[in-house]
Amino acid sequence: MTTLICDCNRTQPLDQKALGQSLHEELTLHTALCRREAGAFISAVQSTTDAVVVACTQEQRLLGDLAAQAQAKTSVIKFVNIRETGGWSRDAKDATPKIAALLAAAHLPDPEPVPTVTFKSAGRLLIIGDIDAAEQAAALLSDVLNVTLFTQGPGEAGGAQSRRYPVLGGQVLRVDGWLGAFQLTWSSNNPIDLDMCTRCNACVVACPEQAIGLDYQIDLSKCQSHRDCVAACGAVGAINFQREAAPETANFDLVLDLRAHSAFSRHALPQGYFRQADAATLLRLRELVGEFEKPRFFAYKQKLCAHSRNEQVGCQACVDICSAEAISSEPARQQIKVNPNLCVGCGACTTVCPTGALSYAYPSAPEQGVKLKTLLSTYLQAGGQDPVLLLHSQEAGLALVQEMGRAAQLQLAQGVPAHVIPVSLWHTASLGLDVWLTALAYGAAQVVVLVTREEAPQYAEGLQAQMNQVQALLEGLGYALPGQPVVQLLHATQALALDAELQRLCTGKQRLRARIPLATMAVMADKRSSLGLLVDHLLDHAPALKASPAAEALSLPADGALFGSVDVNKDSCTLCMSCVSACPANALQDNQQAPQLRFVEKNCVQCGLCVTTCPENALQLVPRLLLTAQRKELRVLNETQPYGCVRCGKAFGTLKGIEAMMAKLSGHSMFQGAALERLKMCGDCRVIDIYSSGDEQKI
Repeated sequence: MTTLICDCNRTQPLDQKALGQSLHEELTLHTALCRREAGAFISAVQSTTDAVVVACTQEQRLLGDLAAQAQAKTSVIKFVNIRETGGWSRDAKDATPKIAALLAAAHLPDPEPVPTVTFKSAGRLLIIGDIDAAEQAAALLSDVLNVTLFTQGPGEAGGAQSRRYPVLGGQVLRVDGWLGAFQLTWSSNNPIDLDMCTRCNACVVACPEQAIGLDYQIDLSKCQSHRDCVAACGAVGAINFQREAAPETANFDLVLDLRAHSAFSRHALPQGYFRQADAATLLRLRELVGEFEKPRFFAYKQKLCAHSRNEQVGCQACVDICSAEAISSEPARQQIKVNPNLCVGCGACTTVCPTGALSYAYPSAPEQGVKLKTLLSTYLQAGGQDPVLLLHSQEAGLALVQEMGRAAQLQLAQGVPAHVIPVSLWHTASLGLDVWLTALAYGAAQVVVLVTREEAPQYAEGLQAQMNQVQALLEGLGYALPGQPVVQLLHATQALALDAELQRLCTGKQRLRARIPLATMAVMADKRSSLGLLVDHLLDHAPALKASPAAEALSLPADGALFGSVDVNKDSCTLCMSCVSACPANALQDNQQAPQLRFVEKNCVQCGLCVTTCPENALQLVPRLLLTAQRKELRVLNETQPYGCVRCGKAFGTLKGIEAMMAKLSGHSMFQGAALERLKMCGDCRVIDIYSSGDEQKI
């Protein structure tokens, strides 16, 4: 793979020798690769079929055009930003390790392709709003889209006299769907039928209360039932006050909703639904005709899901956090359901999922792990120390980072510190506790997640809950100090605010040191497997466990807990084993040889299904991390004596279970005398006793 670096007219100090050593490649430093040295770029793309990495995003389009004109042999040209992220900074002279890391990560292959979700749009557009504004928008779209208007009032100017578009009226009940599959449901509750109306304005003139506007709908709150409008309408017959309001539906591919309030209460609106008639939106609408694809961002394994068992609901973290309302509960099928058309790929559901039943597919956790390991290992090998990962979105977050870099070049900001490595993500909520901890085990001193206005409020809450878990774990094991969060959120919407926060959180006395010994394990596709390896690595080197006496368990916050135990009230528990059948993680187990409830703590995901299933309310979750070897071993939570049949002696239940059943049924009219005694028998002996008893009537 060939790497081309450019110092952008000597505005960034690049050490090509040091960078070449880190990349195991001989590099040439260019100064104007996009202008007078463009020949070097053309030569590179013509001389190899391997990928070419260009350390410039400013002139990506120009260089791409040059490659096409030169009929480049390489099919892959990767552009990486080292200027705003490193070279344009007050710390630029110390940023060589970070720049080497960014270039090394660019050499990695692209994520493996995943299945796609297809949208089909024929261009049927619904515009909801005041009719004057709706017609203005329609005029700019009707040459490429099939427009229908739904009037919500005349607006300031009212509708045009000429009818250019179909117009619907009444009360909007709801809008459902997504790009290519929207359905409008409304009630035709207005006396004027807009299909029959000729817009002659006779009713508008005749109405004494001026209850009819130029959207040709009657404001019933003003109407005094004079019915002058009916007489004025005459032979057209478009006005009928006796018509019953009936719900109607119509299907559309796109929706432009100009009302003050959205049809959707969710934060992430469905694709194909727009709220403003600005130039950018109208241009986007014009392009949405045809077939479109997006990655299927998630993978779901129902067997791992802790959402439901036997129609009892346990974990519903993914349902609660989804800002697109793409995830719904299906207790009857013991699973959740994810609508791929509504999914926007934020990945928050995978972050809060305790079992890994939902995993992020594009890119996957193992692919993200390889990228972070490459970044951190290259940085450390190049001489860098105590790196900080700045995770940001590839839209608003990336724009802030680049704006901050440009401000630093103009001496208006400090810029990205030399030890802070920006990492662009599809969405900041797509990485969670397992990947954060892995990054720390790879050598990161700190992980900072940039949150802008584009994230839903519940995402910040969910991420913070996961961060609290990390902090409690690291503090308890001696890797972090109270008041010094190792993984934390950074809220910023302006470049200068981001600059100030990075300086406050990551430099000077606040700069943290990497305290976790380097690990070699990879991020696994299975979340619990990754967490198991991480916990083992942390426990093996934990400073707190070297003290004497060491604690046996570490308490964790209840919100977002991924580890823990279960407390059993032995006085209430009858060992009915309902909890065992409900446990999705095989943490609770029975014993075929004896009446015992057993538990493997490392398997417990704190989903709560055992608690909601237990008929005696005898169970309680205990969020914690057990620090001893017993964490991986079977231990007995409760046991009792077996109960033997009073007739044959065969064990068929537990002593507590039979005693509880006898106590509950002793007062029932059908369980008196011999019938009560039969409760002490096994199933076979109970049948024999019934047929051998002379007191029983037989049919």
